[in-house]
Amino acid sequence: MILFFFSCFCRATQAVFAFPAGFIMITPAFELTQDPDFLTVKIRVPYARASEFDIYFEGEDFKFYAKPYFLRLTLPGRIVEDGREKASYNTDEGTFTIQLPKEVPGQYFEGLDMLTSLLAPKKSRSAKPLVEEMDAAASAELCEENEEEFDWEMEQIPYEESPPALQHPYGFGNLRSGVFQRLQDELSDVIDIKDPDQTPAEERRRRRLAAEAAKFEPDHYLADFFEDEAIKHLLKYKPWWIDAHRKMTALQGGSHQEHDSPAFVVFSEAEREQMRKFTNKSFLLDKRSRCHVYLGLIDILLAYCYETCVNEGDKNVESSWNIRKLSATLCWLESFSSIHDVLVSFGRRVLCYPLFRHFELVARALSDTVVILQLGKAAVLKCLLDIHKIFLESDPAYILNDLFITDYCIWIQKVKSKKLAALCESLQKTTLSKSHMGLELEELEAAAVLVQQEEKALKAAGTVSKQQLLCSESETSDSEESSSTSSSETEGSDSDEQESSTSEDGEINSLQGTLQEERTAPLIGCNGLRQGTDTWAMEVGDGKSKVSLQSTAPPGKLIEELEMQIQSAMRLSEQPEGLDTAGCISQEQEGNPVPEPDRFSEDAAGKGNFLEVSPKPNPLLFLCSTNEDED
Repeated sequence: MILFFFSCFCRATQAVFAFPAGFIMITPAFELTQDPDFLTVKIRVPYARASEFDIYFEGEDFKFYAKPYFLRLTLPGRIVEDGREKASYNTDEGTFTIQLPKEVPGQYFEGLDMLTSLLAPKKSRSAKPLVEEMDAAASAELCEENEEEFDWEMEQIPYEESPPALQHPYGFGNLRSGVFQRLQDELSDVIDIKDPDQTPAEERRRRRLAAEAAKFEPDHYLADFFEDEAIKHLLKYKPWWIDAHRKMTALQGGSHQEHDSPAFVVFSEAEREQMRKFTNKSFLLDKRSRCHVYLGLIDILLAYCYETCVNEGDKNVESSWNIRKLSATLCWLESFSSIHDVLVSFGRRVLCYPLFRHFELVARALSDTVVILQLGKAAVLKCLLDIHKIFLESDPAYILNDLFITDYCIWIQKVKSKKLAALCESLQKTTLSKSHMGLELEELEAAAVLVQQEEKALKAAGTVSKQQLLCSESETSDSEESSSTSSSETEGSDSDEQESSTSEDGEINSLQGTLQEERTAPLIGCNGLRQGTDTWAMEVGDGKSKVSLQSTAPPGKLIEELEMQIQSAMRLSEQPEGLDTAGCISQEQEGNPVPEPDRFSEDAAGKGNFLEVSPKPNPLLFLCSTNEDED
C-alpha cells in the first residue's frame, strides 16, 4: 500500500528532535538522485512505523526521524519548501521516497554518491579563532580561583630527559607515528622497511632503491619481454572503467564537464554500506601534506590498476600482496614530491616483484589511472572501496586500511572535482620511458637482440654446414657405392673366376673321383672285356683338353648314369668285337656329355699334364659273362 502525505512537512519544520537517554540511533540505508528541478531522497526503514515520523529540511540541511532510525544530511546544494515537495511510503519495501525542490532550478548537486561526506555535520561558520587570548584581569581572576595551597613536602623525582618525540611520521597525510612500535609481529608481513618510526624519509627512499636494484632479475625481465603471449592476452582485458569512460565521452561529445556523472559510476549496496560505516572526520593538511596525499593516491591507483589487469578483474589470495607490494606508499611508507617520481617508483617495482614483469603493463596501468581520474571522484572512491575490502579480508593488510585507505575513502568524498581534473591533466603530461627506470633495460634488450641474431646466424650457418656435410656425405656415399659397385663387379668377376676355377677344381676333383670310381667300378669294354688303365688317359693339347668323362653329379645321379653305362655296355657287348673302343667311348660321350674344364695347368716345361687312373686294381670288377673264360 502507498501512503501520500504533505502536511507533515509544515509540522516537521518546527519539530525539535529530542531522544530519550540511552537511545541508540540507527542510520538507515539511503540514496540520493536528482533531476533539473528536484532532489529525491529514498530512505529504507523496514521496521519503522509509518504513522510516526518527522521530516525537516531547509537550505542545505535535511533531517529524517522514524523510530529507531535517524538520518541527518548536509546537502551539496540548497533546497526550498515551496509547495511542490511531496513524499510517499511503500509498505512492501519499507521505503520513504521524498522529493524536494531545488532553490535554483537546473543546478547540479555534486557528490550525491559521497555518502560519508553527506552524513557529516554542518561545519561551524563562526569566524571565532580556535585559540583566543583572554584579558589580563579575567586571567588573574581565573588563576586565583583555581589556585591551591602548594605542598612543600612533596616527593622530589630526579629530572630525566625524555626521549624526543618521533620525527618520522607516516600514513595518510603523514599524520601517524609510533603505530609499528605496537605491531612488531605484523610489521614484516605488511611493509618492507624494518624500523619506520626511527627511519627518516630519505633513508627509506635509499633503502627502497637498493632493495629494488637487488631484486631486479634480467633473466625474468627478458623472458617476459621475448615470450609475451600471456602479456598480450592480459592487455586485451577491459575493466569496468573503460566502458564507463567510453559512455561518458560519447555523451559529452569529448568535452569534460566539471561534475561527476553518477550514471556512469554505480555503487553496489555493499559499497554503500561501506560508506555508511565510515566515521566522518576532517583532516588538517598543509600544502606539503596535501601534495603527498594526491601523489600517494596516484601510486595506490596505479597498483590497483595493475592488479585488476593481470587478474582480469578477479580477486585471489595474491591481490592484497600485489597492491601493497607495487605501491611504495603502502610498502615503504614513501612520501613522493613529484608525479614523475611516483611513475618511476611504480615502474621499477612492476619490473622487480610480481609474476608478470613487462613495461607494457606499466603503461597500461598509467592509462587506466588517467581514465579513472577523468571519470571523477566517484570512480576513484569505487576503486578505494574495493581496495579497502581486499585489505579487510587479508589478515596482515588490514593495518593499511587504518593507516591509509579508510582516510582516503573519507577524504576523496570532499575533494573538489577541479582538483582531480588538474591532477589528471598533470598525470597525462608526465612521460615515462624505460630509460627512467635506472635498470638499463634498453641495454639489456639490445644485448639480448644481438645474442638472438648471433644464435640465428650460427643456427643458419650450422644448417648450411649440415646440409653441406649431408651433401658431401651423400657424394661420398655415392662414390663409395660406385667404388663398391666396381669392386663388387671386380669381386664378381673374381668370384666368377674363383667359381670357374673352383668349378674347374671341382670338375678335376670330380674327374679324379670319377676315374677313381671307374677304377673301382666295373669297367666294361665294348668287347665285354675290362679296359686297361691306358685306355683312360687324357690328352691335353693346344692349351685345351679334350676328354671323355662322366658327369660330376650327386651320388644318386652317378648311380643312375652308371646303370645306364652298364646297360649300354651290355647292349654293346652283343655287337661285333671288332668295333673300336674309341667308338664305344665316343658313343658314351654322345649319350652322356660331360662338361670339359676350360684349361689345365701346365708345368714348367710347358707340356700338358696327364690325369691317369690309379694303377691300384679294384677287386670288385664285374665282367661280362661271355668273356670270363677268355680273360
